[in-house]
Amino acid sequence: MQYTTNTLEQHWMPFTANRDFKADPRLVVKGEGMNYTNHKGERVIDGASGLFCCAAGHGRKEIADAVAKQLMEIDYSPHFQIGSPPSFELASRVAKLTPDDINHVFFTNSGSESIDTALKIAMAYHSARGEGYRSKFVSRERAYHGVNIGGTSLSGLMKNREIFGSVMPGVVHMRHTWSADHRFQRGQPTVGAELADDLERFAQLLGGKNIAACFVEPVAGSTGCLVPPKGYLERLREICDTYGILLVFDEVICGFGRLGTPFAAQAFGVTPDIMTMAKALTNGVLPMGAVAVKDSIYDTVVDAAPDGAVEFFHGYTYSGNPASCAAALATLDIYEKEGLFDKAAAMSDHFLDAIFDLQDLDIVTDVRGYGMLAGFDLAGGSAPGATGAQALKKLYAAGLHVKLTGDCVLVAPPLIASKGDIDEIGGILRDVLANM
Repeated sequence: MQYTTNTLEQHWMPFTANRDFKADPRLVVKGEGMNYTNHKGERVIDGASGLFCCAAGHGRKEIADAVAKQLMEIDYSPHFQIGSPPSFELASRVAKLTPDDINHVFFTNSGSESIDTALKIAMAYHSARGEGYRSKFVSRERAYHGVNIGGTSLSGLMKNREIFGSVMPGVVHMRHTWSADHRFQRGQPTVGAELADDLERFAQLLGGKNIAACFVEPVAGSTGCLVPPKGYLERLREICDTYGILLVFDEVICGFGRLGTPFAAQAFGVTPDIMTMAKALTNGVLPMGAVAVKDSIYDTVVDAAPDGAVEFFHGYTYSGNPASCAAALATLDIYEKEGLFDKAAAMSDHFLDAIFDLQDLDIVTDVRGYGMLAGFDLAGGSAPGATGAQALKKLYAAGLHVKLTGDCVLVAPPLIASKGDIDEIGGILRDVLANM
């Protein structure tokens, strides 16, 4: 097939400069292990796990076989007042990975749906305990919580919000945690925990009893890998406990081994009340997300309803889809059998060495990283994002896929990456950026 502007025009692509892309398309037609193959037959190493999804690498036959087998047994079953076994098995498997008292899992189809579901769960929980007046939500500047209306309202990225009006009311934003003092600091910054006191200020301004939940990414991902200062998440937990506010961790990027532990909650030793997840849950093979909640939240919502009545009026046609569950179960098997979470922890130092090694380049203005997730900023060009757009094309042409947000490069290779793979990613980054 010839890939020209005319043959591509009908697809309105997400988060893409459509006219620019269709004039010079970047198409991948095959994936295997660490690599893509593009439509020209060239190898492109995947330095971003797709979109942080493919933690076990590409072309995993185990997942394909599990999905095919499931489709031949039962292809679809509704989960409204009826169910099929795979979703119950998967919920049990996920609960084994979450902190001890987070044992109830609600399935969605994406991280965006997980966030909107978490918003509704928070509302339902407070209503069930007689505090339905808690209608305010707290998020952060530079936050990304998906693109549904609730997630857009929580997000603190201007370009994701500016043309969509007021979206959901009652959302306030704490300051983000990046500071010029943190430039080129590896791991958690040593100062900045006091920024969590913004939540205390909102509790004083709005009334702590009026705030339903505080949403944070443990490591802010899409905005540029903002690692929390030491003590920051602990302070948020303390303030939430003081005022009866639910703490929600958006683990869509951090979850399933990215930080060397099952979730960021374990990496930082802070347990939230609600966790959202998606992406690497199925290794990116099929759309799926989930929300895991503390037992006390589930029990409060369920026990408040009359016997035989629906307790939570929310759900999706494809919640717990059997094929997606099969993909997720096979993915969790791979993570366990290959020890990929532990491998990520062991590989982190080598990976961060490779990315922080770029700090001597004039074009690199900051580097941040934790586990197998890193980001670095590029010196601005003629307009915000112009340097990043140029870097994306040049890196892809040189055989490397990474994620760009504005002028920030995000690197998050599959957890199967070897030292040689990491060295190749670092080498391509250096060769391209040194000549920009």
